[in-house]
Amino acid sequence: MIPKTTGTDLRAQKNAIRAEYKKRRAALPEDLKAAYDTKICTQFLASMTYRYAEVLLLYAPMPGEIDILPIAKDALRHKKTVAFPRCHTESCEMTYHIVTSLDDLKPGAYHILEPDAALPIYHAEHPIHEELRHAVCLVPGLTFDTEGYRIGYGKGYYDRYLPEFSGVRVGTIYTDFILPVLPRGRFDLSVDILVTEKGVQAVHAK
Repeated sequence: MIPKTTGTDLRAQKNAIRAEYKKRRAALPEDLKAAYDTKICTQFLASMTYRYAEVLLLYAPMPGEIDILPIAKDALRHKKTVAFPRCHTESCEMTYHIVTSLDDLKPGAYHILEPDAALPIYHAEHPIHEELRHAVCLVPGLTFDTEGYRIGYGKGYYDRYLPEFSGVRVGTIYTDFILPVLPRGRFDLSVDILVTEKGVQAVHAK
């Protein structure tokens, strides 16, 4: 395990890794990426984590990100509660809004598909949702490490949201994009599970 660091050195380390894995991801052949994305969705849909999930907090993929929309379609078909994030750019925070169809998603911040602001917000502690105990949040990343820590785009949306989320955190990532250890700060959180094109595995942060 590497020591948690802060300040300029940490930002420089993360930015270097971020730039490298953006390039690696962009270099993936389209047909290989599509095959990997399909396998990741298949692996997750076959998992016990998904089977017992009552709430799925998902994301609409940016260009290059793992396409998990087949998971959303399956969850909606099975009448699970499905929510997508809406980004608030001034605060770099996000709220999850419950959708009943992928048609509820429209281009929003950063040209990412988002739910309309008028759709109901998912609050785990809200009386409407308090009986939905099994919530799962799928978290994208440019790279993860074997302890479940991630490097994203650096905006901090998930860093701000995840501390308030008490469900299962699932990272979606290609196997070759998992590193032994990533630089991390004291506010960084790990996911509980990594799902790749090769399978689903629990991780144990130290």
